[in-house]
Amino acid sequence: MKSKNILIIGVLTVVALAVIYTMTGTESPEVYLEKIEKERDRQYKFIKFNIDSPLTEEQKKDFKELDFYTIDPSYKVRAKMVELEEKKMVELPMTDGSVEKYLKHSFAEFDLNGKPQKLLLLQSMKEADKRNFFLAFADETSGEETYGGGRYINLRQDGKNSITIDFNLAYNPYCAYNPDFACPLPPKENIMQIPIPVGEKDYKKE
Repeated sequence: MKSKNILIIGVLTVVALAVIYTMTGTESPEVYLEKIEKERDRQYKFIKFNIDSPLTEEQKKDFKELDFYTIDPSYKVRAKMVELEEKKMVELPMTDGSVEKYLKHSFAEFDLNGKPQKLLLLQSMKEADKRNFFLAFADETSGEETYGGGRYINLRQDGKNSITIDFNLAYNPYCAYNPDFACPLPPKENIMQIPIPVGEKDYKKE
């Protein structure tokens, strides 16, 4: 009886994954997981070996891995883009007390775990491709399991009025590794009142 129940649960899990991937327009579960793991490996190699890494040479010697949550495809969502009629500049406070200017472009509206969400999409003044956006957000894991200054996701518009947000790709700003770097903090519109238990966790010094 137990083995039968396990089989049923397994089938239901596969069905649930299939529904998620159909709704989000994602590849097969295997391809999706492989893509996320490949991106995580790329991040690790950049932080560990790249000359532009935020780690000092001393930190690199002890650096062994990045810490991530388990990949959860339900945190990949399709959002409706609601473009702002009047696009204004916003000065995001930086971790060193300075400010950096971004263009307030649009809101991304979507449901996550049955709750409606609305996040502000920004564009850097240096961004040449107007389909690329910057999302800085904080959530209920910030300051606990994830970096207190929030996390980032790089986004690219993939529909006329829609954009895909994959929180599994959320990564830490440079200042999470090295306080000598200045990083923009999330705007007040992007302080989420729910936990986002996917993506990169806080960097812990060895």
